[in-house]
Amino acid sequence: MKNLTIIAAAFFISSTVFSQELDLGIKLGSNFASISDAQQGSSSRTGFQAGAFAGIKFSEKTAIQLDVLYSQQGAAFDASDFELSYVNLPLVFKYYLAGGLHLQAGPQFGILVDDNVKELYTEVVEAQSSDVSGIIGVGYDLPFGLRVDGRYNFGFTDVLKDISGKNSVVTLAVGFSFL
Repeated sequence: MKNLTIIAAAFFISSTVFSQELDLGIKLGSNFASISDAQQGSSSRTGFQAGAFAGIKFSEKTAIQLDVLYSQQGAAFDASDFELSYVNLPLVFKYYLAGGLHLQAGPQFGILVDDNVKELYTEVVEAQSSDVSGIIGVGYDLPFGLRVDGRYNFGFTDVLKDISGKNSVVTLAVGFSFL
């Protein structure tokens, strides 16, 4: 965690050197989340995500962006919803195709802040305290600082200790850049 903090601090400090290419803003979106390898009877759980982003555009074609997002994830089962809430830190590389249209890819690190696992299961089951995922997506930077993006988040780590199942989340978001 210390290394991640140092990397984030270096990212923001070095961004002042590129102030004319700095991108800061907020975003809000909907999550359509499920758990891979979940038992039958599960479906997507709809939640939201909200947070802030900071990015640097290195050239006409390349940029990098770090988000800090509160994200509701999990899955819906016949009996009840399996709810997981994370603070996610996606770090995406952006490649601009034409105009504001860009592709996104990168890692995401999540810290579990709330869950209802113990309320749902009578047996001793615990959620993992962190999550590591990959992200792919597409976005478009509109005029006046507006932007839209769609991402697919595919988990690399299991959601529960000793039980197989990874986060799988489709996100649609809108944002506004202040710079």
